[in-house]
Parts: sequence; structure tokens; C-alpha cells
Amino acid sequence: MSLDHYVTLGRSGLRVSPFALGAMTFGEDAGGAGCSPDEASAIISSYLDHGGNFIDTANFYTNGHSEKILGDYFAAHPNRRDRVILATKFFTNMFPGDPNGGGAGRRSIIAQLEESMRRLRTDHIDLYWLHNWDRHTPIEETMRTLDDLVRAGKIRYVGFSNIPAWVTAQAQTRALLQGWTPLVALQIGYSLLNRGVEAEVAPLALDQGLALVPWSPLQNGFLSGKYRRGAQVHDSARAAFVGGPTEDEFDVIEAVGEIADQLGTTSAAVALAWLRARPGTVVPILGARRLDHLQTNLAGLDIELAQAQLQRLDAVSDPGLRPAVEPDLLAALQFAGATVDGHRSGEYPPLSAGTARY
Repeated sequence: MSLDHYVTLGRSGLRVSPFALGAMTFGEDAGGAGCSPDEASAIISSYLDHGGNFIDTANFYTNGHSEKILGDYFAAHPNRRDRVILATKFFTNMFPGDPNGGGAGRRSIIAQLEESMRRLRTDHIDLYWLHNWDRHTPIEETMRTLDDLVRAGKIRYVGFSNIPAWVTAQAQTRALLQGWTPLVALQIGYSLLNRGVEAEVAPLALDQGLALVPWSPLQNGFLSGKYRRGAQVHDSARAAFVGGPTEDEFDVIEAVGEIADQLGTTSAAVALAWLRARPGTVVPILGARRLDHLQTNLAGLDIELAQAQLQRLDAVSDPGLRPAVEPDLLAALQFAGATVDGHRSGEYPPLSAGTARY
């Protein structure tokens, strides 16, 4: 597989590369672990040269510098902008002291979009994400505003990032009933070390045909292969911000490393291949602070994990999410031993133990 083997993003007509390029690390501004504009430009060029077409940023990444770096790049390479699916996010307030500078109300969405388009030097955004849940704004106000912006041609598609499943379901239902632009994708933290989304968000996405776009698929670099139990990590700009793995996380890291050794590849490639194998459409975001980081991560397109390897990774990283009633028992309660859709159910033991029915 390669970056120019595109996938359809959710229930839409939008085709994107199987890995997105994340731009959170573009810019050396304080508070981040980013790279220079020149290094960022080299990373962008390499990604596009490999056939990639999906670039993701946000209004506040490196205090807006990430968007500006992308805008300057496409201004210098105008023939490339029309081939790229450019995504950014709104929510974060860039204007301290202004209560309307952020969030998901009509006034703030429109203002944030204009600022992002100015920095990105573009007249439209291909995919516009709500970055976080605005608890103070009715969801119908947010969805109606986004629909208006789609109809105005300023944005093309809409997605949610880091939003609870019940809020997402409410927003999607309201949009579909009102004939507004629906969501096509959900951006969430998801990795072998962060599987909480499998409780509700991932099943919702699968049911509604929404693509999952995981951020931090290597969990702050923990799954990159740099981390070893009992050893100090020196080649990580993020270590000062995120600390190190726990003992339980090292169990997962070591299993990933062993499979990588079996396949003659990197831990990063194995972790990314595991995500690609999850149900539905999953498009991980690759973060890169150096050009070699991107090239290493692209190896995740070159391998397919065997069923036994997937099962081992599933088991060692099991988040312990359990339904209120186990599936086998639920089938027994519902079907009482009958075979339905090719699956034979068992019988509920207390029911089968007696013959009396009242």
C-alpha cells in the first residue's frame, strides 16, 4: 500500500490518503516540540511527493504558526493546493480576554474561520473540525452555522474532534433530520496505549459510517521504538512535556517491538498497521518533527499484520472495556439456543434447568 492508494472518508465523496500528515509540530514557538519552517516545508514536500493529499492542522497549533507555515508553503507552490485536502480546527480562543474569541457559537466560528483562511492563504477549508465540545453553546447553533458555511462555499466537509459520543450522536441526528451538512469523520486520540474510544466513539463511527482519524497514533512517541524499560530516552523533544510510559505500557511497547523484530520493521510501523486493521475506515495522523520521522512512519503502509499478531496486540493492550452483558449471554437471553445470521446461540442455564413455564 502507498499514500496514493486513497480511501473514502466516511459517508462522503472525499478521497484521502490512508495516512494524514499532522502539522501540530510545524513551528518552533514556545510550549511545543516543533520544527523550523524549512524543516516543515521539507516534510510537506516529501509527504506530497509520496502521493499524500490529506494535511491536518488547527488554529492554535504553535500559536497559529502552523497554519501560516502551510499557507506560505502553498503560496510558494500554488499548483499543489488544489490537490490537497486541507483540514483545520476551530474552538480554541486566540484572543485572551475576549469571551467570544473561541468556542462553537455562530459569531466565533465565522471569525475563527476567517482568521484560519487568512493564515492558510486560501479561500476555503476542505474539512473543518470542531476541536472540543463547547458546553455553553447549543449543538444546533454549531451545526446550522457549519451548514451555512458549507452552502457559502467556505468549507467543504465537517468533522468533530474529541467530542463525547452522545454529543456527536445528537449533532448527527439533528443535522440529518434538518437536512444540514452531516459529519463525515471523527478525530480522536487512539492507539495501542489509548483504546478508550472503543467503548462508545468507535462503535458510533462504525454505525454511522464516520471515518476515524486518530491523533497521536504512537502515543506521544511511546510506540516509536525509542522507549526501553529502564533506559533513558534522549532523542525525544516531547519527553519533557509528556513524561514516560508506565510499567503496564511497557508491556505493550515490548510486544510491539517483538513483532517488529519478527517482521524486520519498526515499532512505529507495527503500531500504525494495527490501527489500519481496526474496523471501519481509520486514517491515522502522522506527526513528524523531522523528515526522517515521516519516512519511518510511512513504513506502516508496507506491512500487514497476521491474525495471530493482531490477537496478541489486542490482548496485551486490552483496555478492560466490558459490556453490561457479555455477548454470548445476551444471545442466549434473546435467541434461546436458536441459530440466527449464522451464529448459534446457547441457552440461558436457569431457563434450561427447569421445564416449568408459568
